[in-house]
This record gives sequence, structure tokens and C-alpha cells, in this order.
Amino acid sequence: MVRVLVVDDHRMFAESLMRLLADEDDIEVAAIAATVEEAASAAREHHPDVVLLDYFLPDGDGAIACEAVREANPDSKIVMMSASGDESLVGVALDAGCSSFVTKDRTAQELVDAVRTVSSGDTFFAASSLMRLVQTARAGERGASSPLTAREREVVQLMVDGYSTVDIAEKLEVSVNTVRNHTQNVLRKLDAHSRLEAAAIAVRLGYARSPRR
Repeated sequence: MVRVLVVDDHRMFAESLMRLLADEDDIEVAAIAATVEEAASAAREHHPDVVLLDYFLPDGDGAIACEAVREANPDSKIVMMSASGDESLVGVALDAGCSSFVTKDRTAQELVDAVRTVSSGDTFFAASSLMRLVQTARAGERGASSPLTAREREVVQLMVDGYSTVDIAEKLEVSVNTVRNHTQNVLRKLDAHSRLEAAAIAVRLGYARSPRR
């Protein structure tokens, strides 16, 4: 079971998410929180696998909330949510180490898919989000990085195209552990904190093409 913490100060929306996720056989909502303080307390108590985190909270923004949740439970994967279409928030989610950014106008199924995907260690993002991140990433501010090997470029291209770790392993006919090792090498060389960030940087630096699907 994937344990989820929902953090949103709009009670009706939070309860709607709880009912939506409760209908899934492999997902359970451990708690609901409405503030950064409540989110940190709930994360510490319930150890959620995934935190659905609204960017705008009464006592802090998404970046502050992410830091508080990570301090309370470092293993939680965070899906940042926002009703705003402000493209800069995608960059905030990236810098905060979130595994996904989802706007509240997306379909319910997309949110469920995001929960399942990030809980498995992958990132979940739309091609449009990646392009925003490419525009946001400032390669010049990063330290020198080692060039990617041919295989690492193959892996990062498939990451850019939205393939999961399992899908990449199948396409390249290698083990999942091998793909994870390549992914960690890519993150280290690109000085990235997540697959999402690595994909954006790779496109920006010319190591991968824009999303093909």
C-alpha cells in the first residue's frame, strides 16, 4: 500500500482527494493537513510514502513546506500541487527536490498516476512541464560536470521522453538495477537532485533532445 499525506488548506478539496485516492486498492490516505506545521507533524507521525502538497499554505509556501516535510520524514516523495498556472512554480518544485508538479486542472487519473509513479522512485511530469524546466534551468550556474557516456545519454533521453525505470530497462534489455545505477551516475554528473531536474538539464545542455512523446 502507498501511504499518502494530503496537505491543502481547502478542506473540501483535501477531502475530495482523500475520497478519490481511497477508491484505489493500492493507496491509502494516512492523514490530511492544512498548514506547514501540521504537514511536518503528520509526516513525522505517519511516515507517508507520498505527500501531495499544495504550494500555497497559510503559514508558508511550497519551498518552506517541502523543507519541513523532508526534515520530518526524509523518505517521503513530494508531489507539489498548485491551482496557479505560474510557470515559475515548476522551477520552485524542481529546486525543492519534488518528484512531480501537478496543476489542479489535471485529470484525477493523472494525479493517481503521479502518486504511483513517484512512490516507485520515478518522477512524473508532463512534456510541457519539462519544457518549462528547460527554460528555468540555468546551466551556467552549475559546476563543471563530467560528460555522459553513450549509455547514460540513452538513459537520460528515455527519461526525457517520460519512460519509467522499468520501461527503460525493458527497452535497453538490461536489469532495473543497471538502469538505476546509470540514473545515479547521470544525476551526479549533472549535479541534479532528481530525474526531473536531470532531464531538464540534459535538454538544456544538449545531451538529450526535447520530449518525443
